Amino acid sequence: MAWKRTHNCGELTAEHTGEKIILNGWVATRRDLGGVIFIDLRDRHGITQIVFNETDKKLHEKAEQLRGEYVIGVKGVVERRDEENINPDLDTGDIEIIVTDLQIYSKAETPPFEIKEDIATGEEIRLTYRYLDLRRPDLQRNMILRSDFYQSVRSFYHDRDFMEVETPVLMKSTPEGARDYLVPSRVNAGKFFALPQSPQTYKQLLMVSGFDRYFQIVKCFRDEDLRADRQPEFTQIDVEMSFVDEEAVMSNTEALMRKLMKETIGREIETSFRRMTYEEAIKTYGTDKPDTRFGLEFADFSELVKDSEFNIFSGTVEKGGAVLGITVPGQGSMGRGAIDRLTERVQKETGAGGLIYIKLNEKDGVKCSVEKFLKEETVQAMVERAEAEMGDLVLILAGGSPDVYQQMNKLRLMMGEEHNLINKDEFEFLWVTDFPLVEWSREDQRYQALHHPFTAPHRGDVDRLDEDPASVRSRAYDLVLNGYEIGGGSIRIHDRELQKRMFKLLGIDEEEAEERFGFLLEAFKYGVPPHGGIALGVDRIIMILSGGNSLRDVIAFPKNQKAQSLMDNSPAYVDQEQLDELHIRLKRGVGEEHE
Repeated sequence: MAWKRTHNCGELTAEHTGEKIILNGWVATRRDLGGVIFIDLRDRHGITQIVFNETDKKLHEKAEQLRGEYVIGVKGVVERRDEENINPDLDTGDIEIIVTDLQIYSKAETPPFEIKEDIATGEEIRLTYRYLDLRRPDLQRNMILRSDFYQSVRSFYHDRDFMEVETPVLMKSTPEGARDYLVPSRVNAGKFFALPQSPQTYKQLLMVSGFDRYFQIVKCFRDEDLRADRQPEFTQIDVEMSFVDEEAVMSNTEALMRKLMKETIGREIETSFRRMTYEEAIKTYGTDKPDTRFGLEFADFSELVKDSEFNIFSGTVEKGGAVLGITVPGQGSMGRGAIDRLTERVQKETGAGGLIYIKLNEKDGVKCSVEKFLKEETVQAMVERAEAEMGDLVLILAGGSPDVYQQMNKLRLMMGEEHNLINKDEFEFLWVTDFPLVEWSREDQRYQALHHPFTAPHRGDVDRLDEDPASVRSRAYDLVLNGYEIGGGSIRIHDRELQKRMFKLLGIDEEEAEERFGFLLEAFKYGVPPHGGIALGVDRIIMILSGGNSLRDVIAFPKNQKAQSLMDNSPAYVDQEQLDELHIRLKRGVGEEHE
């Protein structure tokens, strides 16, 4: 029978000296020094040193059995350490426990990797033994941070009179920009549910129902290719409000983020978040989720070089492309070999055709790599446009739009990292607004919603919806933190006829609209309040707050990049009997290795 602990392994201090206590935990380390056995006992709260002396022979013999990851309980007395033995790296480092009794709850084999921080073990083995990986202090801190985050979110919304409402996990398949995970229905042969990519239609229906302030911490699912900041199942804070405009949603979200930052990592965010239009973000940083912790904003040289004799410049501009540059401070003396290596890297990692530069240094003055094709006054004008000073390096790319903006964004991030221009201790929030409502899909030969089909167009742009849809701005807004999109939302369409026009623009005819969204259009007959909201990516936010760079380090049981769980081998084949019950027949050749 387990002993009921009196304290955890992270709370005992010198103030508890002389107290009789009970601790439970895992053996982190064991040291036998001349007959005295020292054990670091670990639980999720911390580590406490416990000591077995030879004065109790029977207890000492029992302690000699202990090995790493044994689960034990100890009774003992808190004793203050001698001054020279205090461990300043532990919260409990000024005390130790003189053990008077020991219970071994379970033994453990040697784990496949060390249970400590900063291990070099590959991710595959760590994911296979995730329950061991989660014992490591850094991952436990992440999980504790996540738990604290949830409590802070709920208290924020409850204090502001929001209702927490759960929406279905089994729903109808609707197009939202990614593939759905489908769930076959046994009792409705041939029909499928979909796992929600978001509760978008449900939260709009809640507004129709009169629940004017809704939030939910909800699981969402997307069947898409994975990367470090993407998982097939993810968690978001879903929010919707009635009778609001963009300002109301954004100010409410800013207040939430200030509370979260303060209560989870102790950071004060006082000022309002910076705002930038989509066009400004693309023209200045080449992305709609720029990292604004550092400079290197783009300089556009297109007008300066459109008539130059250097055809790579003039020809690019003539074809509608752009010539862009960034100024890297203090790198004007970079040698030819270093520039050649940088050029090779830029071509490989960004897809750019080549890299052109202007170096400014005391030895050579102003030196351009293509100066024989450019007039001196043109080069000087480019230097002034780039706001470059002596000692700086201007890096230039030329290419078609939008590719050259994306390439320059990658180059900017590359230079920011390589030259330590990014303050990793900063948290820079940014609102990106005025997104295009739709974008043209070359593959599908039709317009697609940049966010989703329920996003409202700007009031002043509605008249262009049919004739010039590409010019229509949406009432959408994204929240960016340190170069990651952590949230996105919009004011929604609440007019039934405008919603039908939007479906038509997206190539969804009346029959398909009725089949997919008939329930929503029907609801819109019965009085719809103006409404809008936002969804915030919990996993990404916690990844940033924890200082990590992978979602898998802040999710208890994540999938790998093949959407597999290596720990329990899912997804897995199922028996033919189960498939028969679901009225499913596999394509020939699929699953034959399982038979």
